[in-house]
Amino acid sequence: MSSDWRATRVDEIRSLIHRAAPGVVEEAKWKKPSNPDGVPTFSLDGLICTVETYKAKVKVTFAKGASLPDPAGLFVPATGGTRRAVDLAESDDLDADAFVALVQAAVALDRD
Repeated sequence: MSSDWRATRVDEIRSLIHRAAPGVVEEAKWKKPSNPDGVPTFSLDGLICTVETYKAKVKVTFAKGASLPDPAGLFVPATGGTRRAVDLAESDDLDADAFVALVQAAVALDRD
């Protein structure tokens, strides 16, 4: 396993979010001793998603994911709640077009 795959994956996700939502604001929130850089959050007319790194995956959590269409099945199965997440391991392929569509749907939902 390469040591920098998560950073590369986060950069890929960040690029797709900016492509999907021009003008998106990225902020680092929830800084703490165990995560001094905080959690990247992306907002545009409301919170779109957060991006967190773990040992074996990068997790993109959509604040209102339960209300978003997901025809490509990117979200991990979930029950209850309003959030939904996309978990990506090092070897996973990300359907860029489907991910961009999720971000665009999240922005549209915040604007309604």
